[in-house]
Amino acid sequence: MVHRRWLVTGGLGFIGSAFVRLALRERSDVAVTVLDAMTYAGNPANCAEVAHDSRYSFVKGDIADAARIDEAIGEGVDAIVNFAAETHVDRSILDPEAFIRTDVMGTHVLLEAARRHGVDRYLQVSTDEVYGDVDHGASTEADPIRPRSPYAASKAGGDLQVLAYHTTFGTPALVTRGSNTYGPYQYPEKLIPLFVTNLLDGEEVPVYGDGLQVRDWLHVDDHARGIAHVLEHGTLGEVYNLGGGNSRTNLEITKELIRLTGRSYDDSVRYVVDRPGHDRRYALDISKARALGWFPRVEFAQGLSETVGWYRERADWWRPLKSGEFRDYYRRQYALR
Repeated sequence: MVHRRWLVTGGLGFIGSAFVRLALRERSDVAVTVLDAMTYAGNPANCAEVAHDSRYSFVKGDIADAARIDEAIGEGVDAIVNFAAETHVDRSILDPEAFIRTDVMGTHVLLEAARRHGVDRYLQVSTDEVYGDVDHGASTEADPIRPRSPYAASKAGGDLQVLAYHTTFGTPALVTRGSNTYGPYQYPEKLIPLFVTNLLDGEEVPVYGDGLQVRDWLHVDDHARGIAHVLEHGTLGEVYNLGGGNSRTNLEITKELIRLTGRSYDDSVRYVVDRPGHDRRYALDISKARALGWFPRVEFAQGLSETVGWYRERADWWRPLKSGEFRDYYRRQYALR
């Protein structure tokens, strides 16, 4: 069988690895090359279950390295799916330059590679955070982008390049913008995996401000399915929102995680000074993706419970991560708050 070949950048990360596992599990006609710089969040264990598949290959490299991208593309790929990014708002406040290099310059390098090699499709994986704070209603793809953090601004910069390359050069490109994503294999710096692992270890959880910031939650498997669906069925030059329809305050999430881990609220929560420029609310209108044939399948209560169960069972995966670099970051981020 002749396989379509997809280059998946950032494929050892949280959402990228879910996409890789999905592609190799559900599409017998697809082969995947993963390119990943293997920074702190790029974990080979995330793709361990498919690493021995003959359709899987791996190249260690940075998306800002044009020669390495050419090597990964080799004799050609049908599609590039770009998950590679610096992704955490808190880290972008500590080191904005790293986000510009990867999310803006790295995207530029990939787009140039797509032009050189005549790639059939290029998909940029982005975020609802580019729309900025949403007081009411839900963001549509036609809304202006108003990023308010260095992370959101770097992702917006990548999005705009992708859309400009489609208009100017005819690059066959698409963009997806996902809401807050949760599930197995998420590096324990984001709210849900950080709080779950802290609670399982008997530690406090740091709640920013009053904890009433609102986020919409999307299971990682639904997010991966959405990206695959847009890649294969989306209209070139278009943006598609992928949201879960599960809006919750951070405090609601915190209380539910405390319940699921069997801890008590009074012994578990430490309110800390809010982060600078913290967006109060995000919300996505996913009508366009629904019209294309995608919708989220995982019911939130079940997905959250299963996620807690996964972290409970897989301490062998996350406990080694919460040392070294992570401990240094955690101290810098929360010790003085």
